[in-house]
This record gives sequence, structure tokens and C-alpha cells, in this order.
Amino acid sequence: MDDRTQIELEAAAFRRLKAHLAERTDVQNIDMMNLAGFCRNCLSRWYQEAAIESGIEMSKDEGREAFYGMPFADWRAEHQTDATDEQKARFAESHGD
Repeated sequence: MDDRTQIELEAAAFRRLKAHLAERTDVQNIDMMNLAGFCRNCLSRWYQEAAIESGIEMSKDEGREAFYGMPFADWRAEHQTDATDEQKARFAESHGD
């Protein structure tokens, strides 16, 4: 496989993951962190870091808006629920906090 094809396939897979997570607003970031060690915020940060590495200035908020498809505060207000004590305990256990 040539490099261009690989990049196109990886980009398509990323877009599909992004769309899937946009549809699955019932899946909370803390659950993703507890199960997989990353969440939407991580993905938005990686997107921001890739932009910066490519010479594109992008703030944390701009990276989040690019990934979430809306300002992060709006996404939180519409979709984020308060973490349960169990979710917080699992997070602390898995992340040494």
C-alpha cells in the first residue's frame, strides 16, 4: 500500500470514529477513559496537536469545537451527565488519582 492510500484510509477511519462518537452521545467521556484510556477530549487534543505540528495555529477550544462539531460548553450542556461515585472511583483507580 502506498503512503497516500494509507493516509486516506486512516483519515476515513478517523472520520468514521468521530461520526460514531457524535451519534453515541449516551457514551460519556469518563466511561471511555475508564474502559479505553482515552476520550473525545483526548481525540480533540490529538487533532489540535496534529494541526500545530502542521503549522496551523489551533487553540484547545478550537480543537474541541472541530472534534465535537460545536463549542465544548454546548456539548457538555446538551450531552454530559454528572459522573457517578462509581465512575469517579474507577477513574481514580485506573489513573492513579
